Amino acid sequence: MSLIQQIRKKAFETNSDFLKDLAEKLNKPRRKRVEVNLVHIDRNTEKGETVVVPGIVLGYGNISKPLSIYAWKFSNNAEEKIASSKGKAMPIEELLEKNPKGTKVRIMC
Repeated sequence: MSLIQQIRKKAFETNSDFLKDLAEKLNKPRRKRVEVNLVHIDRNTEKGETVVVPGIVLGYGNISKPLSIYAWKFSNNAEEKIASSKGKAMPIEELLEKNPKGTKVRIMC
């Protein structure tokens, strides 16, 4: 089962508007998929926040605080920088298990 199908199934089971929105954002053609740089994430978040990126996290910039970041894909440089700031880089599938309602999670596009 694809990631989008998993998200839609979980959204139906939990009646989660957050997951419905996430599935819609991920269901774009590859050339229109979201790409977010670390500098953008760092600038728009507070320490300890949870962020989900429905696309790719790129390594431009630095992270100055520990964050939990879920994404479809990470560049190698981004993963290293997130780990060095004591943050966590995880796939979206883990978010479905831990927090299907999306409580206190910010979507970054």
